[in-house]
Amino acid sequence: MTDRHASVTRETAETEIDCRLVIDGDGESEVDTGIGFLDHMLDSFARHGLFDLELACDGDLEIDDHHTVEDVGIVLGQAFDEALGDRAGIRRFADRRVPMDEAQASVVVDVSGRPYFRFDGEFSQERIGGFTSRSRDTSRARWANTPA
Repeated sequence: MTDRHASVTRETAETEIDCRLVIDGDGESEVDTGIGFLDHMLDSFARHGLFDLELACDGDLEIDDHHTVEDVGIVLGQAFDEALGDRAGIRRFADRRVPMDEAQASVVVDVSGRPYFRFDGEFSQERIGGFTSRSRDTSRARWANTPA
């Protein structure tokens, strides 16, 4: 298999993001978005998905977390699109269920280029550290809807 990797930089009035992704990695990550819960989720994603991910974001967190969460999702979508290239040698879709402490996570992924995102779940609190629970869908929806 070819070396599937990408480097993406995004600069807006609200954020500056640098991302390096290796799809066929070892699950190593170095993530700093300024939002501890988002860092934790991206680290878990890389570790369990065996992706190598380096992502640094300097966002306008003094305002709120929205732009950081949204722009990180856009950059991840761009990085995966670039790293996957023509998608040769991969299966178009897959699904997985994962048992966790007090929940069961389920995901279905289709890399056909027809974006769709749905989240069924609730947070029991308004904030998890610096992450507002209303932002839960923003990053994933932007990632899913980033043009391929």
